[in-house]
Amino acid sequence: MPTILGQNQYGKAENRVVKITRDGATHHIKDLNVSVALSGDMDDVHYNGSNANVLPTDTTKNTVYAFAKEHGIESAEQFGIHLARHFVTSQQPIHRARIRIEEYAWERIETSGEARHSFVRTGQETRVTQVTYDGESWEVVSGLKDLTVMNSTDSEFWGYVKDRYTTLKEAYDRILATSVSSRWRFNWTDDAQPTPDWDASYAQVKRHMLRAFAETYSLSLQQTLYQMGSRVIEECAEVDEIRFSLPNSHHFLVDLEPFGIKNDTPDGAVYFAADRPYGLIEATVLRDGCEPRIPVDLTNL
Repeated sequence: MPTILGQNQYGKAENRVVKITRDGATHHIKDLNVSVALSGDMDDVHYNGSNANVLPTDTTKNTVYAFAKEHGIESAEQFGIHLARHFVTSQQPIHRARIRIEEYAWERIETSGEARHSFVRTGQETRVTQVTYDGESWEVVSGLKDLTVMNSTDSEFWGYVKDRYTTLKEAYDRILATSVSSRWRFNWTDDAQPTPDWDASYAQVKRHMLRAFAETYSLSLQQTLYQMGSRVIEECAEVDEIRFSLPNSHHFLVDLEPFGIKNDTPDGAVYFAADRPYGLIEATVLRDGCEPRIPVDLTNL
């Protein structure tokens, strides 16, 4: 045979699940986008078209909704663990399950009445997780995307390499802004270990990365990235690896001299926020002695 089958998986992608929990007049929302990918003994379906080992993707979709009702959604990570364990342990041909979840946050709208069932979608960031299980060990990688942050001062950029094509002026007081995409890998790998408190850990990781961003006097976005990652690794014992993708959201001082206006004055300045092109800074920070396992391209996670 001139060709052979390589790595493969199948499943149902982007199952939108909204779970409402009613506690009397007080309601709670979990809003997820769940993607299931299964792999195992799938040679025959590719070579011969035999579906004998194939669990229909429609079944995986139905399982997601049934589990949301029967098991509830404690956290994105725990929901992913329930699903991955089910697919691997209930279907003999399935050897590995990968569950990817995006979670969208809602904030309660407080009213003068007793009813507490109105919400507004919060837009600070999107929480994500990926749970992978092969029947023996777990890998849980969580993260966030679209967390937009800015320091209006305490940032410089100078002393860089210059050649004949360099036009950028050195900056000794600039805006530093980015939209954070980050993934972090937990060192929880088997059921014998205590399960992390997923929600508390997410809040802690986010808090430490934001505080490091705010407290670092930045001479480069790379320096800030490393400080953010180091703070998380040092403060969160359950995390062994964290990767960032940080676009440098450039803000350029507007030239108002043609109008007789001095722009950069002690009381402030006006900037043009450029959306593209942008510098893209990416790196992984690891606990000493750990091997990197998070893919370089976070869009494929």
